[in-house]
Amino acid sequence: MKIAVIGLGTVGKGLLSVIDRKGEGILLTAVADSKSAIISNQGLSPKTVLEKKVKTGLCGEPGLTAKSVIDTADYDILVELSPTNADTAEPAVTYIRSALARGKHVVTSNKGPIALYYRELKELAHKNEVSLRYEATVAGAIPIIHTLCHGLKGNTIKSLYGVLNGTCNYILTRMASEGLTYLQALNEARELGYAEADPAYDVKGIDAAIKLVILANTIWDMGITLKDAKVTGIDLLTSDAVRLAEEQESTIRLIAEAVPEKGMIRVSPRIIPKSHPLVVDGSLNAITLCTDLAGEITMIGKGAGSIETASAVLGDILFIYEKKE
Repeated sequence: MKIAVIGLGTVGKGLLSVIDRKGEGILLTAVADSKSAIISNQGLSPKTVLEKKVKTGLCGEPGLTAKSVIDTADYDILVELSPTNADTAEPAVTYIRSALARGKHVVTSNKGPIALYYRELKELAHKNEVSLRYEATVAGAIPIIHTLCHGLKGNTIKSLYGVLNGTCNYILTRMASEGLTYLQALNEARELGYAEADPAYDVKGIDAAIKLVILANTIWDMGITLKDAKVTGIDLLTSDAVRLAEEQESTIRLIAEAVPEKGMIRVSPRIIPKSHPLVVDGSLNAITLCTDLAGEITMIGKGAGSIETASAVLGDILFIYEKKE
């Protein structure tokens, strides 16, 4: 199975590292970062590409681009791992459209195209008889998309609730356990690399809402986008509110909720009992699915990280590989 990789950030580097160790049957034929690309239809060494990236800041030749890879490289699967653009999904959505139109499978960790153009991209994949897989767009290492599409086939999913943003969960955990203010916990999260210099995307609930939209469209084909979600973040949360919840043997978590019967697509801080399965610590994610046959199922795991998210990408690649065989 030949793959071409677009994007050599945290997830891209993690994927090449994993393929170098566990990628039997996978031939890397092209890689592109934001400033260069390298193409070799006979195969590339993931380790050598990573070493060059570390040494020079480039994975390949400055004259080559992601478009060069998509249009000219020999690959079965385009693995699209560029940064998320929540507003327009560009340039990733153009990359994905082009690959699907060429009759190539696509695996992506990019939330923008799936959140904004889910129906269009699924229809394009179906028309060209290829797969579009996006496990890594939601909840990192937790195999939630595979579970929804395959493991729970035959079940009706009535609703879902989840802790889908590790940055917010870390901040809330520290506010509760150590009595930190929001700003103190945020600064700690920045120092540990859990929060960006500009944390708005996470703390205002946008990241969790995009993931909720992806899950809702996957389950119910609702055709919704971020603008259809009601979103409240944790950036205005006070330490007094957290303390009051603690006094009631409860805590506060940023909960993403989808309940179609009530027309609810919502992300907001919620007070929940400490015994609730969604009360996970640190940067963990958790998702509860309410089904008609299997009852309630809660999945917990690492919601981010280079190798953890790469494991979700690799799972999608191997699913296509095994299905093709």
